[in-house]
Amino acid sequence: MMQSSGRRVATRGVAAVLAGLTGLAVVALGLGCARGGSAPPPPDPDGARAFAHLEAQVAFGPRVPGSAAASRCRRYLVEQLSRHTDHVGVQSFRIQDPYGPDSLQLENVVANFFSDRPRRVLLLAHYDSRPRADRDSGAARDQPLPGANDGASGAAVLLEVAEILGSWDPRLGVDLLFVDGEDYGKEGDTEHYLLGSRHFAATMGAYRPEAVVLLDMVGERGLRIPMEGYSLRESPGWTRFVFAVAESLGERAFVAQPGPAVVDDHIPFLQHGIPALDLIDIDDPVWHTLRDTPDHCAPESLKSVARVLVHALWQLGQTDRRP
Repeated sequence: MMQSSGRRVATRGVAAVLAGLTGLAVVALGLGCARGGSAPPPPDPDGARAFAHLEAQVAFGPRVPGSAAASRCRRYLVEQLSRHTDHVGVQSFRIQDPYGPDSLQLENVVANFFSDRPRRVLLLAHYDSRPRADRDSGAARDQPLPGANDGASGAAVLLEVAEILGSWDPRLGVDLLFVDGEDYGKEGDTEHYLLGSRHFAATMGAYRPEAVVLLDMVGERGLRIPMEGYSLRESPGWTRFVFAVAESLGERAFVAQPGPAVVDDHIPFLQHGIPALDLIDIDDPVWHTLRDTPDHCAPESLKSVARVLVHALWQLGQTDRRP
């Protein structure tokens, strides 16, 4: 746990957090951005600090939507984000549980940085963990996952990015979104995955980020991230831009070759016509098993992804380039 800086923990709704951004975002779609001097390069991310965030999330227990562990994790996210920005909100919503008689409450967390900037980039990850270990056998199949790589890794990288944005200005507005319920659906039931991102995209009103980057399963040892299929097909310019940044940095975990198409949290944004890239290493042998624990993850992988993200923000902020 990192020591609190004493910044007030905000618990406003997402609508209030985005209210000051929507008009700016609409204007940005039709205007170039005058450069007010170049920004200094970003500081180097801290892989050990990011890995501590991963371990902290897993220590709460399986973050199944509606569980006490999910609530503890959400409080942790809000507390950590509030050390770096006053603009933090929680978006709560209920749906009928597709696999039970009760309703299911889900909660997204959003934070924004440089809220006066017209050009905005949205970075997101899911923080929930899967309710069932489909790829295990026997009684293990009914157990909830620890979700170290599949869930905690992406959120950990976003918290490290928040740490950097608290003291460094990329000359862009940046929004961080932690979604709930990404992994709730049973295998083959794609309608009940992506619950948090679908709700956010459906209720974001006039807010339109210039581009989106999704982080999912980015903590594995020996990380290898190809160009995800839907990202490359629907957002080729944005996808190639981010991978070119990775190549310029010598980040070998990023492989500029076509990869599998994955139904993931970037899909609702693509459906709204927003360029979106899914950074994911789907080829993980512990995926959807009880072995998805921190010992299969590495600080170096988290640092690599965070480094590419902040340098992509930096390069985008130096120009009028649109994805």
